[in-house]
Amino acid sequence: MMWSLLILAGLFEVAGVTGMSMMNVRKNVLSWGIFIGGFSFSLLFLSIAMTTIPMGTAYAVWTGIGTVGSTIIGMLIYKEPRDAKRLIFIAVIIMSVVGLKVFS
Repeated sequence: MMWSLLILAGLFEVAGVTGMSMMNVRKNVLSWGIFIGGFSFSLLFLSIAMTTIPMGTAYAVWTGIGTVGSTIIGMLIYKEPRDAKRLIFIAVIIMSVVGLKVFS
């Protein structure tokens, strides 16, 4: 259950970063709501997950999900570069997060 909350926290972090990016284009209620709501729920779920998952593991997984998710959103929506090196390092982050789950 706590790992599910941690994954959810990471996904809400991606939402918060997306809202931040949306505010760079247009500051409106929707972009502010996604920004504030995303980070608020992200930190809430992270703090709950950290009641049983060690802090270092939880933080590494949370930031890994946020990094990979934000990078993928950037590539799909904001047309950021999709070169092979970038994709390889995204795969390394994903493998590291999975490794933390498997060996924790």
